[in-house]
Amino acid sequence: MINPAKKRFDINLKTIKKQVTIETFRSRGPGGQRKNKTETAVRLRHLPSGITLIAKEHRSQAQNLKLAFERLKDRLMRLNQPEKKRIPTSVPMKAILTRKEEKRIISTKKRLRQNIPKEEKWD
Repeated sequence: MINPAKKRFDINLKTIKKQVTIETFRSRGPGGQRKNKTETAVRLRHLPSGITLIAKEHRSQAQNLKLAFERLKDRLMRLNQPEKKRIPTSVPMKAILTRKEEKRIISTKKRLRQNIPKEEKWD
C-alpha cells in the first residue's frame, strides 16, 4: 500500500544545490603525490533526506562534484517512486508437505526421548 505520509523530494538541480552541504577531502588509495596533495574527493550531504554520497573516481574535483550530484538525483528519484503493492500468494503444496515431514521427524525424536516407565523388579 502506498504510504501517503511518505515525503517527496524535489529533484530540480537548483533546489538540490540549496539543500546540500559540500565537503572536499583527499581521496585514499593508490595514486601517489597527485592524490596526496589535492582535495579532489567530494562528499554531499542532502539535509532533508539524510543521504550522504561520496565521489572520488576522477582526478578533477569538478568531475567528482558533477558525478555526486548525478548520484544524488538518481537516489532521490528512487525514493520518490511509490512502493509497489505486494500481491499475496498461496503457499506451495511442496512447502506444506516438507514442513509436515520435518514436524513428524521432530515429534518422533521427542517421543524417543521420553522416560520409559521402569518395569517391576524381578525377584
